[in-house]
This record gives sequence, C-alpha cells and structure tokens, in this order.
Amino acid sequence: MTTSSVTIRGYRPADRAALHEICIRTGHVGEDATEHFREPAILPAIFAEPYAELEPELVFVADDGERVLGYIVGTADSTRFFAEFRERWLPTVADRFPVPAGEPADADEHLRHLLHHAELMLVPEIAAEYPAHLHIDLLPPGQGRGLGRRLMTTFLDALRARGVPGVHLGMSPANTRARAFYDRVGFTPLRQVDPTHHLGLRLS
Repeated sequence: MTTSSVTIRGYRPADRAALHEICIRTGHVGEDATEHFREPAILPAIFAEPYAELEPELVFVADDGERVLGYIVGTADSTRFFAEFRERWLPTVADRFPVPAGEPADADEHLRHLLHHAELMLVPEIAAEYPAHLHIDLLPPGQGRGLGRRLMTTFLDALRARGVPGVHLGMSPANTRARAFYDRVGFTPLRQVDPTHHLGLRLS
C-alpha cells in the first residue's frame, strides 16, 4: 500500500475506539504498553480520549480505508485545556481510575495520580510562549511512510489558522526514534528535566 492511499482527515466519533487502542499499543516508549500496566486503559484516558472530547476539531487521523493507523491530538490553549480536563473530563473517568491512597507506589498509581492532577503536565512558562501542545502516535504498519509528517503538517496548519504562536510537547528521553522525528520537523529543546523532556516549535 502506498502512502498516498492513506487519508489524513478530521476526527469522527466512530474513531474513539481506534484512539484508545493506538494509545495503548504505542504507550510504552513508543511500544505496546499492554504488559506494562495493570490497567493500560488509563493511558488513553489521559493522553488521547480527553482531546477527542474537549477539542475534537484538533484531532486528526491517518485512515487507510480499512482502519485508523495513527492520530495526532492536541489543544490550541494548554492552560484552558487542563482547566477543562479537571472540570469536564475527570468526572467521567474518576470512578474508574480512583486517586491512589497515599504516595503512588508503582507505574499504575503514578498514572492515576496524574489523571487526577493533570495540571501537573502544564509548565506555565512554556505555555506562555508555546500555548498549544500535542500527542502523536502511529501503529507499526503506519510508521516510516511519511504519515507522521502529514499528520503534523495538518495539525500545525490548523493551529496557524487559529493564530496560535507556538506549540510544545513532552516526551520520554528514552524514545529516541520519536525525538529524531521531532527534530526533523523543526522542534527544538525547551526544558529537559527527567522524566519528561519538553520541545517547542514557533508558528509565527
């Protein structure tokens, strides 16, 4: 199948299950997270599904006509997004993934803590200059075909159309393949404090 046979299109509600699956299957440093968490479904509950719920117009998918191979999700305004995450999204999933009692003891509890305190992902000094942020994931059959660049271009064009001055992302430094991709599309380091490195791209 050629790259040109894959369509980059806007999100549809029927894509929700694909976002859920892809987020899990790429959720461990770009690899399948299924065996790394007791409840891998918490990954899309933090990093994919709230974007489809809160800002679906900035969710785009790569569709080969049979299935969705990947997606890009994000927001034009990170400060507003995390406020809406707490007010509108968290109540819909809080009972399914309750906040840990005490300090998080393992990876699952760290994620549940993050779900209930998603604003911890907001770095105000970064959001002031790079207010948008994104997450992008592709299944193995969609990788190495230029689809990541096409998804990114579509998303960035949508941000520019809204007059957004900059976009950032957070990533694990262990995901060297993703870092090489971000470097190629023009992102530069902003803040590198383990376990999350932040990169940014000016749009205007």
